[in-house]
Amino acid sequence: MLLGYRAQLDPGALGLNFSAMVFATLREGDRKAVEAFEAALIDIPQIVDAQRLFGEPDYLLHVIAQDLPAFQRLYDESLSALPNVQRLTSTLVMKRVVQDRPLPL
Repeated sequence: MLLGYRAQLDPGALGLNFSAMVFATLREGDRKAVEAFEAALIDIPQIVDAQRLFGEPDYLLHVIAQDLPAFQRLYDESLSALPNVQRLTSTLVMKRVVQDRPLPL
């Protein structure tokens, strides 16, 4: 099933030179809490991928920003204010090794 087409842009050429993986653990895992958290993710364009996980942490968020200060502002002003967040941890992406690989059909 074809889901669509899109252009692949070079983040570095657009000044988006900072990439981080942010792990989010929620205080509560009930349906309302999960729905509120996921709905809030839609409003943060710097989150380019978000995955709900089994176990802990609850979510893996791929975030891009211009640089470390821009990421810090995003973290302090938006990510830490997401509904029902108990804990956020992050790690910086050193290098993308595999990306946008075709499905193994």
